[in-house]
Amino acid sequence: MVQLNRRITLLGGATMLSGFAFRAGAATTPPAIRIGTLENGTVNWEIQTIVKQGLDKANGFSLVPMILAGNPATQVAMQGGEVETIVSDWLWVAQQRARGADFTFLPYSTAVGGLMVKGDSPVQTLADLKGKKIGIAGGPVDKSWLILRAWSREKLGEDLADITQQVFGAPPMILNAAETGEVDAAINFWHFQAKMQARGMREVMSVATAARDLGLDPSTPLLGYVLRESWIAKNPALAAGLAKASAAAKDLLAKDDAAWQPIRSFMDAKDDAEFQALRAGWRAGIPAKGPVDVANAEKMFAAMAALGGEELTGGVTALPPGLFWTPE
Repeated sequence: MVQLNRRITLLGGATMLSGFAFRAGAATTPPAIRIGTLENGTVNWEIQTIVKQGLDKANGFSLVPMILAGNPATQVAMQGGEVETIVSDWLWVAQQRARGADFTFLPYSTAVGGLMVKGDSPVQTLADLKGKKIGIAGGPVDKSWLILRAWSREKLGEDLADITQQVFGAPPMILNAAETGEVDAAINFWHFQAKMQARGMREVMSVATAARDLGLDPSTPLLGYVLRESWIAKNPALAAGLAKASAAAKDLLAKDDAAWQPIRSFMDAKDDAEFQALRAGWRAGIPAKGPVDVANAEKMFAAMAALGGEELTGGVTALPPGLFWTPE
């Protein structure tokens, strides 16, 4: 009887300790930061690195990806407060600020594409595209297309939009059209361009080169994490933690090839050549540390707005103050 009572006492003590441990664990669970993302978006590579490497927990939060159906859905989720952050371009953030939202932008990537042709194409320069068909992902106000148009107007004296035929479509469709010869050249999102290069296509001109020739700074980040200033003010440690985790993930992926293996399944690479091209392209898009040069961003905005008009800018005539956030 004494042994039985002792066993009950020990079991009861263990249960109490277990309950205490559970409550203590629950009490120390870090707060969540919900991020709206696409299932196949390249930002998932950074998100998954943050989660798999524990960089979120190390910086005082838990990063929770919420998979959404498309870029408009992520923007709606951000506007409705369903998520704390998404990744978008600063033109959209500028439009939201102009309409009264307190959104601000933390740089994520500078990656841009270029104009691609088949390896055996006779096209060597943009001037050779006259009378030919170009496939363009992202629509008539795609930023890469606008920069290449601006270059053509200034350097060749002719607008690519006037001397070529354009076909607009989703990135996979443009990739396929370029491979099959349905179009003579293609401008695609950078990660599809990486796949095109891995499959033997070549770049005639990069958007970075065109921007530099126009006196623009190609290191200006176009994509970034969107946050609310009011949320940052209420949660300064969480906001700083997100910025630190993002920077730590970039540092790791920039230097350590092994860090890419846990996220390879998210990259949709058909073979090693595509995997290596995607990795190199992502690394090339890591933005420089420090604040965004606002003057350079304004010059890029002006160059794109001159061709994209209100369809691109949404009526914004100048970049609003507070657009770019620099963590302290």
